[in-house]
Amino acid sequence: MNEVHRIHKVVRQWLEHADEDLRLAKHAFKLSSSRPNKLIAYHAQQCAEKYLKAFLALKKVDFPYTHNISLLLELSSKHAEWVEDLREAETLTDYAVTARYPGTEKVSKKDAEIAVRIADKVRSVLRKALKREGLKLS
Repeated sequence: MNEVHRIHKVVRQWLEHADEDLRLAKHAFKLSSSRPNKLIAYHAQQCAEKYLKAFLALKKVDFPYTHNISLLLELSSKHAEWVEDLREAETLTDYAVTARYPGTEKVSKKDAEIAVRIADKVRSVLRKALKREGLKLS
């Protein structure tokens, strides 16, 4: 397997994980009681994070182990014109922690809905960018 195929395989793995996070976040809205808004927001954050990491992997940019969307956008900015369009995704960073630790602030249904909307936007923008870079997506 040549290097391009190997990189594309890794990128697709990032995207598969990201899409699973977004599907789970959207599905959780169907729960009739005790909707886990903090988990919805967490999975939306994870989707955005993984899409950005997929792009960086495609561009062969080393990135640290981080959940910081601002940092991932900054690393992407050297290779992409769409970064400013996704600045609102920086608001998702806090959700990487909110769902995992007690004592953090509550996440409202509206907050969770906004988080999913932002994750959808990140997904859409990044899929277009990845296709322009030659990645074949279904």
